[in-house]
Amino acid sequence: MADSTPARRIPATLIAGDGIGPEIMEATLRVLEALEAPFDWDPQIAGLGGVKAAGDPLPQATLDSIRRTRLALKGPLETPSGGGYRSSNVRLREAFHLYANMRPAKTLIPGGRFDNIDLLVFRENVEGLYMGYEHYIPIDDDPHAVAMSTGVNTRQGARHILDYAFSTAIALGRKKMTVVHKANIMKALTGIFLETAYQIHQEKYADRIALDDVIVDACCMKLVINPWQFDCLVTTNLFGDILSDLCAGLVGGLGMAPGANIGQDAAIFEAVHGSAPDIAGKGIANPVALMLAAGMMLDHVGLKDKGERLRRAIERSLNADGVRTGDLGGKADTKTFAAAVVARLGDS
Repeated sequence: MADSTPARRIPATLIAGDGIGPEIMEATLRVLEALEAPFDWDPQIAGLGGVKAAGDPLPQATLDSIRRTRLALKGPLETPSGGGYRSSNVRLREAFHLYANMRPAKTLIPGGRFDNIDLLVFRENVEGLYMGYEHYIPIDDDPHAVAMSTGVNTRQGARHILDYAFSTAIALGRKKMTVVHKANIMKALTGIFLETAYQIHQEKYADRIALDDVIVDACCMKLVINPWQFDCLVTTNLFGDILSDLCAGLVGGLGMAPGANIGQDAAIFEAVHGSAPDIAGKGIANPVALMLAAGMMLDHVGLKDKGERLRRAIERSLNADGVRTGDLGGKADTKTFAAAVVARLGDS
């Protein structure tokens, strides 16, 4: 089926990443090429590749590229141990103020322990306990006798992610937003987020989407017992990191989990799993998460028809054709799965 979207070229930064990153990126690019996605790629490096090539896990050339394109597709990055290196992912979020992290968790392979899951997790991405305000206090001969970490949440930061979460959920036809917090204990740090959520909802969104809230530990229990009671979750940085991984576990694991990082200055789409160095180079990695992230990227630039075609082709490859990688109980390698998706794109 021909895509009716007028042809236009879209500059975008491409970061293959570490470990299995180059393999799953190659598979994803093959699928995007078959889809005739109009991206003009600027390949760059980060993570361990950046350290080896430029002495920095986030080289200046990579930052400059994203500043130019304002759009990136990124594979998993490995943070080098020691040497004072900070996470490249955290640095990217800070550099481009990627305040909103959206991670969908949707059942693609039916019949598992949980079925018919369709959740959206919205995570505040630049504040909270991930700001890195940490230090040790030495006592006697122990330089690390006391460890301290300070979390910071701001009203403005909360408004950014909450406005994005509410408006995006409404645009997608969602019915309910649940704020996840720990305001019963961290009354200031997460209380400001909860308070702001109800203020913004009353000001702008009360007639378009329902709102409730739940304490984070209870939310974890409820997700395992009855995840279908939730529609969309919005929460602070640390809680969002944990809950989005839990939700990914409901639909088959991180190999099925894409993520979008949206900010004022750029949008970066990624597979949220790690670099899996133990299987790197073997050609057996599951590329679904990165392919789904590419689908979210297509949606973001207004090519939703192509995004939907990609998601349908992935679902049909997994189910109608039974082509699955080893982590999903199949025997296909990375290239075989990519070929199956390409073939299905020809049907759509």
